[in-house]
Parts: sequence; C-alpha cells; structure tokens
Amino acid sequence: MLNFLGKRILQLIPTLFFVSVLIFSLQHLLPGDPALVMAGEERDPNVIAKIRQQYRLDEPIAVQYVYWAKGVISGDFGESLRIKVPVLDLIVQKLPVTMQLASMAIIIALLIGIPAGIVSAVKKGTAWDYGANLFALWGISTPNFWLGIMLIFLFSIELGWLPASGYVPLSENWRASLASTIMPAFVLGNAIAAILMRHTRSAMLQVLDSDYVRTARAKGLSERAVILKHAMRNALTPVITLGALELGTLLSGAVLTEQIFSIPGFGKLIVDAVFNRDYAVVQGVVLVTATIYITLNLIADIAYILVNPRLRG
Repeated sequence: MLNFLGKRILQLIPTLFFVSVLIFSLQHLLPGDPALVMAGEERDPNVIAKIRQQYRLDEPIAVQYVYWAKGVISGDFGESLRIKVPVLDLIVQKLPVTMQLASMAIIIALLIGIPAGIVSAVKKGTAWDYGANLFALWGISTPNFWLGIMLIFLFSIELGWLPASGYVPLSENWRASLASTIMPAFVLGNAIAAILMRHTRSAMLQVLDSDYVRTARAKGLSERAVILKHAMRNALTPVITLGALELGTLLSGAVLTEQIFSIPGFGKLIVDAVFNRDYAVVQGVVLVTATIYITLNLIADIAYILVNPRLRG
C-alpha cells in the first residue's frame, strides 16, 4: 500500500509539470493583448510599454513561464491584471463556495444514483427497473439551465420557500447558506445521479451474474447479504472512478448553474478572467483545477484498494 502511494505521488510531479506548461502555453494563444486591456481607452504607448515591462509581457514565453513557475512553487500565483488582487486570494475566496456546492451536489447524486442503480439491477424487468431508467433518462436529458429556472419559479416565486439567487457563507449562517445552495446543488446532482444510476446498474448486472455471487447464494446467504456484502462492493469500482471525475468537474466550476443562481464560485471567476484576458487568474484557476483532478484520481485509486481487497497485492 505504501509503495503504491509512493509511486503514485512521484507520478504527480511530472504530470503537474506537463499540465503547467500546457496551461501557460495555451493561455498565450488566446486572441487579444492584456497590456492593451489594462492601458484603457487612450492606450498611451508609454503606458503600454510600462505595463509590458512590469508584468514581463515583453519577455519570451519560456522566460515568463520560469518566473511564473517559481512564483507558484512559493505560493505566489501572481496578481490579477484587472483588479490588482493576488490570484491566490481570489482562489481562496472562491474555492470554498464551489467546494460547498460541489460537495452537496455529489452527496445528492450518490444518495439518489447508487441506490437507484442497485434497485434497478436487482429488480430487473420490473416496474422499479423501468422507473429508475426513466429517471436516468430524464436526468440526462434535462438541461441544467431549464431545471434551475423551473426550481426558482416553483420554490422561490410560487412557494417562497428558498431564495432565488445569492450566496450566504456557512460561517455566517449555516441555515441560510444551505437554503441558498440547495437548489443549484440539486440541479447539478440530478444530472450526475442519472449517470451514476446507469453505471451502477450496469456494474451490478455484471456482478450478479458472476460465479462467486451464485456460490454465495448456494451457501444459503440471505439476498440482502449477497447484494450488499458481495455484489455491491465489487460493483462500486467503476462507480468510484466516475464519482471522482464528476466531483472534479463540479470543483472546476459549474459555470451555467452558478450564473443562473448568482453563486460567486470558480465558474464565474474563470469566465470573467477569460473575457478580460486576465492571464494570471486563468492560469491560477486552471492549475488548481488540474491539481484537484489529479488528487481525486489518486484518492479514487486508494478507494479501489479499500473497496476491493484483491487489488491490495
């Protein structure tokens, strides 16, 4: 186990290096010049030249990358070209918002998707199976923006139970915070639950036809024990991978949903940064997102070993 963790952690270093180079290089392919944006409408040549020198925009890309990478290693992601705020401060400010929203969404998805997939597989060909598949089809087909608008209309305008938009931090008022995020979390979790349900059902159907499940039943074990102790544990392996990837997607910022509910998370931050050619913010946010993805994959690999003892060797 320790050897496995050591090897995977060592693999993170070249992966992050390659990702950082890719992020920095592709960023400079975007059309537009940040120096011109920062110079304002007058665009005085002296001001533009000073801005290029201050932010090293007049240096070769390789030199710019070295300076940026040194700063990142020391915890300095640079400064926003537009609002003159350290990028790390923006990330620290916005990431908890998206983390809360993503955590609630993935919990909702797991609580709905996995049980529905298990029931659908166990009750194959029955009304339960058709109902679960209908739910999955609805969840995958329903656009997030439409579902979000419908929820706002029902629970905010008609019933007045929940706020239509805005965000309240957990540290200020946890009740108001949950009220402001439950609808966008459900919108995001609904689509993921449908995907998890389909994958869980497929994995469970394969496991239920395996020899060791038939052996467990032949030994006289209860159906509950066969399903929960033997079948479900082995069927969760592909679901873990999917769950980790979907959580990474949520943490990278659900742009449309955050815009609909006015949630000030990663999604709004990255969109504003791209439109304003704010290189430093885009690079910082994408690098943090990539790191989260890589870390979640590592956690998923560890979960494989914990769930399936056969992989521990």
